[in-house]
Amino acid sequence: MTKINTSLHSSRRKSRKAHFQAPSSVRRVIMSAPLSKELRDKHNVRSIPIRKDDEITIVRGTNKGRTGKVTSVYRLKYVIHVERVVREKSDGQSVPLGIHPSKVQITKLKGDKDRDNILERISKGRTEKAERSKAQE
Repeated sequence: MTKINTSLHSSRRKSRKAHFQAPSSVRRVIMSAPLSKELRDKHNVRSIPIRKDDEITIVRGTNKGRTGKVTSVYRLKYVIHVERVVREKSDGQSVPLGIHPSKVQITKLKGDKDRDNILERISKGRTEKAERSKAQE
C-alpha cells in the first residue's frame, strides 16, 4: 500500500517527535474539537480549532456530561481548561483539570470575522467536493 500523504512519516518514532516538537501554529490545528450536531448541520463543518470562550460539553472521561466555557487553551500541554472543571489540592487550593480537545464537543462558537471566514472556507470546500463527486457518477 502506498502512502497517502508523503509529507508525514509513518514511523512511530518520527511521528511522535513531530507531534511533541510541533510549533504553536501546528498545535492549534491538532487541538481541533468536533462541533455539536446542530452546529455541524448549520455550518456544514465537522470540527474546528478550539479557542478561548467557546462553550463546550465534555463527552469522555470522569467529567463526562459537564458543560462550560473554555477559560484557556494550553497549547504547550495539548489541553484546554474549562470553567468549574477543577480539582481540589490537599491544601484546599483548586487547580483546573486539563482536558484534551478531542474529548469535548463545541456547543457554542465564539464568533468573529476571522472565525466566520474559516467556517465559510471549510463549508465551501466541502460543498464543492460533494458536487464534484456527484458529477463523476
